Amino acid sequence: MRESVRKAGQRLMVGFHGHEASADVKKMIHDYGAGSVILFARNVASPEQVAELVRELQTEARAARHELPLLVAVDQEGGRVARMRAPWTVWPPLRAVGMQGSEETARKMGEALAVELHACGFRLDFAPVMDVDTNPQNPIIGDRSFGADPDLVGRLGVAMIRGLQENGVAACAKHFPGHGDTDVDSHLELPTVEHSRSRLEDVELRPFKKAIEAGVASIMTAHVLVRELDDSVPATLSPRVIDGLLRRALGYDGVIITDDLEMKAVAKRWPPGPLAVLAAKAGCDLLPVCATHDMQVEALEGLVRAVESSEISWSSMDDACARMRRLKERFVVRWRDPHPKAARAAAGAAERVALARNIADQAGMAV
Repeated sequence: MRESVRKAGQRLMVGFHGHEASADVKKMIHDYGAGSVILFARNVASPEQVAELVRELQTEARAARHELPLLVAVDQEGGRVARMRAPWTVWPPLRAVGMQGSEETARKMGEALAVELHACGFRLDFAPVMDVDTNPQNPIIGDRSFGADPDLVGRLGVAMIRGLQENGVAACAKHFPGHGDTDVDSHLELPTVEHSRSRLEDVELRPFKKAIEAGVASIMTAHVLVRELDDSVPATLSPRVIDGLLRRALGYDGVIITDDLEMKAVAKRWPPGPLAVLAAKAGCDLLPVCATHDMQVEALEGLVRAVESSEISWSSMDDACARMRRLKERFVVRWRDPHPKAARAAAGAAERVALARNIADQAGMAV
């Protein structure tokens, strides 16, 4: 495998359909060096099946002589964004935790999420949402946020981050620089934020600063046009927002992950190859292309062409790969596959179910 392909592959996260590893995802891992995989509800049937699926994916990486295991990720926030439901613990949305306001509860929920995920072989959870929910017309964030107070969001988000990361699962603060005050779903169209810089500093950015101070392992970008920061491209593709603000001004040295590059906010405007290159040039390290094999191939080939033509420098490619390596060395380390019986035993343990019910009951919500 060419060095450019191997390094580009470490910056690609791929998804697929089915309860077993598809031929396409195996090809992405084996032939294109894809170093990260995301699972969705479409990939999940039971704890034993998920553990076996992760083992199958890691076996493919071993056969392809990957230096480090795959980073396997999932969106397990609670509420409506939870890819794993019963028999795993069914959690209320983060809004319920916000209504209780307890850092200890947020930390315990993070710990509980980590225990169930870790047993299945997941080492990255795309949680918590650090968006501040200031717009009741927001169709995509809403109760996924802890609430409308940036200090509350920061405080509880940091507690959940610690609960996850102290129990072996990398957390991801999302969606930078803030998706809370939008009235458009970025899965469908490009939202716009019109706030002043002072308002962004006071509200949207405050929780992310707290997450950075707490050592969050990864931050996910928003496909949102924030005019005050860059009125030409969405945050995901903006060097001003990603490299200038997040990396340099805020001093973040962890892994920066784009939201799914198949979302229409960006995919309607750029083909996969140029889109991946723009995200990489903006300063994003890991680029999820979550469903379509042809788009995954085009994205990777775009990165390879860009580095081989010096549109993307080798040094920036090396820096991104080094950040991915550090995350893997911290959370993935050895080639150790999940065990189906352990995955089943961890799912929906009585104390975690009781915690979820207590959070929901105090918020007057059902789970």
